[in-house]
Amino acid sequence: MKGRYSRARFVNTLFKNYYLFSILVLCFVLGLVVFFIGKTAFLTFKEVSPAEFFFSFDWTPEENRFGAALFIVNTLSLTALTLVIAVPISVGMAILIAEIAPTWLKKFIRPLLDLLVGIPSIVYGYLGLTVLLPLLREASGEGLGDGLLAAALVLSIMILPTICRISDDAIQAVPKKYRDAAYALGSTRLQVVFRVVLPAASRGIIAAIILGMTRAIGETMAVVMVIGNTPQLAKSLFASASVLTSNIVMQISNVEFDSTWNYSLHMMAFLLLLISFILILIIRFISRKGEANS
Repeated sequence: MKGRYSRARFVNTLFKNYYLFSILVLCFVLGLVVFFIGKTAFLTFKEVSPAEFFFSFDWTPEENRFGAALFIVNTLSLTALTLVIAVPISVGMAILIAEIAPTWLKKFIRPLLDLLVGIPSIVYGYLGLTVLLPLLREASGEGLGDGLLAAALVLSIMILPTICRISDDAIQAVPKKYRDAAYALGSTRLQVVFRVVLPAASRGIIAAIILGMTRAIGETMAVVMVIGNTPQLAKSLFASASVLTSNIVMQISNVEFDSTWNYSLHMMAFLLLLISFILILIIRFISRKGEANS
């Protein structure tokens, strides 16, 4: 009996140390990524002032002009347009699945959405290039059709399953007693959904939207294939443009490592990294606040 207890204690200690070691290694690797990208990124300011980099719209590396403001503005515009398209549809589908759809339809839609989450982004980009762009050219009369609208539609399709599934889980997690109390007071199904269920699930839905936003901001291949990749400020939905991710992937392989051009691209990557960290911290804050209030 004593030997069995000692063996179990040894196994528990072994697994505890293994998991602790894994966490420390993960933190160390993440720290190295941040350190090396940040170290290279801040070399940008040896030749370029922060004001020029963040506020100038003139990106002409061949003439030593490294204004990244147009990529930042295009990235924010693309993300906002994507959320405007994707969020109402995603949340509406989540409400349909969780509150309205019959059981057989739920069993069909949920696995389908899970499969859509796992499709590689280049597949979405290829479909956007071969199917969506010709449709946009025909509908708009534009010669190319690529630009912010095409990229936003592709990204909306990509992040829709993520937002929908997490929102669905958040709505399902609302206690049944809330619905029963609302129905007992004479509320209709629509009133229960919009005045009881959605407010109670709001933190989970916001977390789902932020996760979708994180994927939209960091997406590369699908955006590269449909946005046009022209370093200019997008003045219309059909104007060829470029964002932080597409500009990095299109130019990083063609520049010298020890050059201001390369350092500027690393600074763009560092900005994306910071944005991702901030959004993840917001999700963690929302989750902890929800646990404290529950």
